[in-house]
Amino acid sequence: MIAAARERLDAFFGRGLHSTSVPVMDGPLQPNHLLEQAPIVAMSSDLDNLASLKGDLLFTSGTRLLRLPSGAREPEKMVQAASPISSLAVSAEGAIAIGLDGVGVEIRGGRHNGRRIDELDSQKLICPTALLFFDEDTLIIASGSLKFKAAEWKHDLMSCGSSGSVWRVDLKSGDSVLIAASLAFPYGLARAPGEDVLVSESWRHRVVRFGSQPGGHPVLERLPGYPARLAPASGGGYWLSVFAPRNQLVEFVLRERGYCSRMMSSAQPDFWIAPSLMSGASFKEPLQGGAVKQMGILKPWAPARSYGLIVRTDNDLRPIASWHSRADGGRHGVTSVCEHDNSVIAGVRGAGLALAICADDDYFGEPQ
Repeated sequence: MIAAARERLDAFFGRGLHSTSVPVMDGPLQPNHLLEQAPIVAMSSDLDNLASLKGDLLFTSGTRLLRLPSGAREPEKMVQAASPISSLAVSAEGAIAIGLDGVGVEIRGGRHNGRRIDELDSQKLICPTALLFFDEDTLIIASGSLKFKAAEWKHDLMSCGSSGSVWRVDLKSGDSVLIAASLAFPYGLARAPGEDVLVSESWRHRVVRFGSQPGGHPVLERLPGYPARLAPASGGGYWLSVFAPRNQLVEFVLRERGYCSRMMSSAQPDFWIAPSLMSGASFKEPLQGGAVKQMGILKPWAPARSYGLIVRTDNDLRPIASWHSRADGGRHGVTSVCEHDNSVIAGVRGAGLALAICADDDYFGEPQ
């Protein structure tokens, strides 16, 4: 009763979940140009899903899994899949789990070579957004949505989707155990101390820790963007990629359900008032012309639809450093990050680039 009354008051006054305010980037998230200055390691359209395997850098590009050997300049193709690859994980012994958009997950190499996972507890797996090997026989799978494929993430966001889930799969028996349900697009996974799992929940702008007890514990909230993949950092802490910024215009549209429905039914997704992996390429995008630029200069108050951001956290998921490509930059849409060959590689999907963002010992030691 009290909760219902509070919900109505929040809706009337625009507070709580009904607020359109967006956290500012300040402190460790102070904007900079470090992503714009980072050297390019690889280039490929739709570059995503970074992983390190025996000295080689792996990444996906649409339906292809590519490998960049150490010291090489051009990647070579490892796998040509039948569907776009939406997620990737590599085990300690070299087994590769590949998430196929709209299809499920398949295992290449290792003890369970050839195993396919297309259902989880009788639910079709159509949106494998993130994968994580706990060991050679245990795979954690994040399902972003029950309704939309991973490529249709804008549809899930603008529909206020919360049908995502995370599962623990025994690759020996094929049994699956539900870790978390009713998630708003889980997009990243990482192992926490013990048997706990960290999950980046994109549409709720947070990272949640799930353990043996029912429910999860938010460990990082009120992010200024939509979080994507997580990766452990050497010496402790984590790397978190943020694939798009939040802004008040999108927050407002999400709360105007009638307008949002008409927009989705009458316009192409690239031109919705929604976050984007890259923007500024077409005059058909919302708020072009004088609303965003005047005489070729980006207005400082213009709402950004795309951005580039990587966050380094400590062991408790508190941000301690960040790398940015600002609204007027060209390296937007960071969806993955991994440590490889004594450096940190960022997968900038919007620009189709893999960047070496950091090789500084200060960021590989114990976080302060």
